[in-house]
Amino acid sequence: MKYKVEYSKQVLKFLSKHTELTARFMLKVSLMVNWEFEKLDIKPYEWEEKAYRLRIWKYRFLYKKYENKILIYFYDADSRWDIYK
Repeated sequence: MKYKVEYSKQVLKFLSKHTELTARFMLKVSLMVNWEFEKLDIKPYEWEEKAYRLRIWKYRFLYKKYENKILIYFYDADSRWDIYK
């Protein structure tokens, strides 16, 4: 069974500003949808429970994974220096 993916308005706005990143991001998301997390640079996000961060170049995408709904929800995206503020 595949994960369903949802994005916040902030993530969609971030991707529209960084068009060079969009194709790479979508490739990573397709791996996540097919349960291939081990191929990605993912770590738990320490300041929020059940949250993770996905690293792509100098950018970070924060998301939550809901196992009961089989859902991945991306809720924040920014550069490495600004995402953790």
